[in-house]
Amino acid sequence: MILDYHIVVVAVLVSTIITAILGPIVIPILKRLKFGQSIREEGPQKHLLKAGTPTMGGVMIVIALSLTSLQFANKSITLFLLALVTIGYGLIGFIDDYIKVVMKRNLGLTAKQKLVAQIILATIFYWFLIQMNHDTAIYIPGTSFGFELGWMYFPFVIFIMIGTTNAVNITDGLDGLLSGIGSIVFTTFALMAIYLSQFEVAIFSASVVGACLGFLLFNAHPAKVFMGDTGSLALGGALAGIAILTKTEILLGIIGLIFVIEAMSVILQVIFFKWKRIRLFRMSPIHHHYELGGWSEWRVVITFWGFTLVTALLGLMIQTKL
Repeated sequence: MILDYHIVVVAVLVSTIITAILGPIVIPILKRLKFGQSIREEGPQKHLLKAGTPTMGGVMIVIALSLTSLQFANKSITLFLLALVTIGYGLIGFIDDYIKVVMKRNLGLTAKQKLVAQIILATIFYWFLIQMNHDTAIYIPGTSFGFELGWMYFPFVIFIMIGTTNAVNITDGLDGLLSGIGSIVFTTFALMAIYLSQFEVAIFSASVVGACLGFLLFNAHPAKVFMGDTGSLALGGALAGIAILTKTEILLGIIGLIFVIEAMSVILQVIFFKWKRIRLFRMSPIHHHYELGGWSEWRVVITFWGFTLVTALLGLMIQTKL
């Protein structure tokens, strides 16, 4: 496929416009169906004011990126795989959200149910990778030096898929936080995909960027809608799929370092509490730690966006050897 680079920009714009159009249609429907977000009582007290804000808005993101990528990208196995993990993980999130907001079960799917569903989907993704003779080595960022994993590539894919989707999901805790971070991270992967001549991936990534930007119009503080697990798990699946297909799995940890930090803050909080009976952070994930420390929600969001911009530029420089 020969890429007209303008298509990538057009994909961003079209996806943004589709999401912007969907907002005034979907949000009132979610309100009418009473798909309101429930807020944890142990969380920051000011978040209780957000109770009832429509959730499951991630359907807007999934619809916009799907329509846009189908319109501008070649119908290939690469596009199929990216759609599989994005829509697949989004569906897991949708079921989880539905149980929470409609069936009034605050925990949604159990941890075991989520994990099993995620592993099954990652296994299907891995099977298709093997059928297309996907490279099973992992590479040191910015070099051609790699380690052949052989059969170990299977658990590696499972780890990347589950780790990324859940880390992205954890990050979605403040108005505009994940939609803004997602815009930055997927823009970086779109540029890297162009550099690597993986044009279907570039257009798909651009479609996700537009969907995130369009959603941010309604999700910025004060949020009119939340993406819910429907959106966060879909974005996590898309991000993991893109990193695996572009062989930038390790670089994902640099570009998406904020996701690693958010996930590790939860893990460390649990470990320290069980071990020493002390809390390492005021509250986890770490974005709540800063909130409880006196930062405004908007200040936390802007700071995390800025941090992600720095790590994204660093990752891009490593990949392109600038």
